[in-house]
Amino acid sequence: MGIFNGTIENLERGLNFASMKQKTIAQNIANVDTPNYKAKSVNFNDFLENAKKSSISAYRTEEKHFNFQASQASPGAFDYSNLRYSSNGNGVDMDKEQANLATNQLYYNALVDRVSGKLNSLQTVIKGGG
Repeated sequence: MGIFNGTIENLERGLNFASMKQKTIAQNIANVDTPNYKAKSVNFNDFLENAKKSSISAYRTEEKHFNFQASQASPGAFDYSNLRYSSNGNGVDMDKEQANLATNQLYYNALVDRVSGKLNSLQTVIKGGG
């Protein structure tokens, strides 16, 4: 049984997803005027499945050691190949991208708050509750 039963690991995966989504949205916004550029997105379910499949366990010399895992996941973004919002073939909808950016920022901040809370709880336990 883990300290938080995989909670921190799952929060880390969520933060990795939010980071990748942020980069993808930023790339879309940066290419808003690029002819024939197709907007990209990241699917959370695909990201999570790839993360689950591609984790490796750390080497342990005793069974009592914690089984830390390092994620090797680097799932990519996919593009919306048939979308076209402008006459030059560009597929970026700036309003949608800005809304996605705000939503992703809220999601990221909520995850950071949860990680902070979990680590504060762990710190309290280590200090003996005082």
